[in-house]
Amino acid sequence: MASSIDFESISEATSGAVGALVSTTLLYPLDTCKTKFQAEVRSHGNQRYRYLSDVLWEAISNRQFLSLYQGLGTKNLQSFISQFIYFYGYNYFKRLYLKKSGSKSIGTKANLVVAAAAGACTAIVTQPLDTASSRMQTSAFGKAKGLWETLSEGSWSDAFDGLGISLLLTSNPAIQYTVFDQLKQRAIRRQKLSNDGKVAVETSHEALSAFSAFLLGAVSKSIATVLTYPAIRCKVMIQASDSVNEVEDAQPKAPKTMTDALRAIWKREGILGFFKGLQAQILKTVLSSALLLMIKEKISKYTWISMLALRRYLIATQIRRVKKA
Repeated sequence: MASSIDFESISEATSGAVGALVSTTLLYPLDTCKTKFQAEVRSHGNQRYRYLSDVLWEAISNRQFLSLYQGLGTKNLQSFISQFIYFYGYNYFKRLYLKKSGSKSIGTKANLVVAAAAGACTAIVTQPLDTASSRMQTSAFGKAKGLWETLSEGSWSDAFDGLGISLLLTSNPAIQYTVFDQLKQRAIRRQKLSNDGKVAVETSHEALSAFSAFLLGAVSKSIATVLTYPAIRCKVMIQASDSVNEVEDAQPKAPKTMTDALRAIWKREGILGFFKGLQAQILKTVLSSALLLMIKEKISKYTWISMLALRRYLIATQIRRVKKA
């Protein structure tokens, strides 16, 4: 039984999920401001939020600062599950590829495919939670509903709004983690060269320093965010609560397809509209991903040790059962 469990993948998944939970909680007010800012589309000169800070000021002036945390529970649940599935799938598919190909390392192209496959599995499983958290964040301050009530507002298919874009955006973490993984391998080799004068064989529990992991995480996420941002904004608009665009009844309801979102942006904001909120997106996602990867790297050793201890316990239990039989 113990030999059939992929402890390395579980260790990686657990580290990534815990890192996602902590980073999501710390940066959630910024995420809420960013999401509400992205979801609004200017129409007939009417615009509630000209700057990202306008969202924060609205919450403060209405004494609704704690509403910046509306949907936090759902977001944390979605982040934990999605990161666990992603890191488990990524590590599992990576190990499977290396085993089938007989290679000692995975190339950039194969890494992209592996990361995209893990991302697709994650998007399909967690899409309803992603949609619900976006609707909660973009609801009027103090008027967000619970998870079940939010998902029950429309049909079951509405819970999967933006799934097509989510699948398209699997290229985002695919690019991010591919860049991070390649940079990490180079950084570890340089560390070994400077410490030992030669390159040693990598082990699954090797880790970067907190600063190095933070820096590489920021660089890799910045690259991925810039390349995929127009699709990111379209997804937010599709999943947004209708109340976000109720500025003197001047704006229509949220678009339902990527084509509708692109058309709305082009018509009302021009080409620059495709990158509205890019700075806020980079700030939030870079900090979030860098924190996630930093925390994951720091606790990966402990989760690996815990998994080894669990493995020994299961093997010992299995041996005792065999002896009793």
